[in-house]
Amino acid sequence: RIMAITWMALASMSSILYMSSAADPSPLQDFCVGVTDPHSAVYVNGFYCKDPKEVTADDFFYKGYNKVGDTDNPLGTKIVQVNSTTFPALNTLGVAMGRIDFAPGGLNQPHLHPRASEMLTVIEGTLYAAFVSSNLQDGSNKVYGKILQKGDIFVFPQGLIHFQLNIGGTHAVANVAFGSQTPGLVTIANAMFESMPPIPNDVLTKAFQVDEKVIKALRSQFHTNGLGSLSCWL
Repeated sequence: RIMAITWMALASMSSILYMSSAADPSPLQDFCVGVTDPHSAVYVNGFYCKDPKEVTADDFFYKGYNKVGDTDNPLGTKIVQVNSTTFPALNTLGVAMGRIDFAPGGLNQPHLHPRASEMLTVIEGTLYAAFVSSNLQDGSNKVYGKILQKGDIFVFPQGLIHFQLNIGGTHAVANVAFGSQTPGLVTIANAMFESMPPIPNDVLTKAFQVDEKVIKALRSQFHTNGLGSLSCWL
C-alpha cells in the first residue's frame, strides 16, 4: 500500500512537471522587449532584450487593431497577428492575440497550433467554429462544433485541428487569444500540398485513396490561387 501511494505521488509530480514545461518559460524579469540586434541589447532569460533603461510606454503600445482587414482573397479572410514578432513587448510574456475578418462565407481554414490553446470571441457576425479530436480507440475522430453569435466564446485545445466559417450573410469579426507568444501554425492543406520538398505523390494518393491526377490538381491550387500566402500564425 505504501508503494502504491508512493507511485501515485511520483506520477502526480511527473504530471505537474510536464504541464509546467509545456507552456512558455516563466520570465526572470518584469519584461523583455524583444530586439533583433544583439549588439544593442541585453541578453536575459534566453532572449535579446532592449535595455530596460531605454524602454518607454510606447514599447507596450499597439495601434491599428481596429482596422478592417482586406478579405478579397480565395478564402475570404484576413488575420492580423499580434505576437512577439509583430509586437515585441509580448516577448517572454506568454501571450498573443489576433483579429480575424471574414467576408460572407469566409473561412479560416483547418489548421492547428502546436504550442498553444486558443480562445475565440465573436465581435460581429455569425460563425461556425469547430475542432477535431485526436484519434479515438476505434480510429475515428469527433468534431466538436458550435454556431457562435456576437459575444460568444469558443476554445480550441492545443494541438488539435480547428477552423471557423462565416455562415452569416454579413461581414464577421473575431478576436483570438493564445497562451503563448508564438503559438505556431500548421495549416493542413498547405502542409499536405505545398510543403518543400513536396510530399511524394505515392504517399498522398495512398493516404487519401485518390488518383494521382487529383493530387496534382490539388497541388496546382496553391500556385494558381495563391492559397499558400494565406497562413495566419507563424
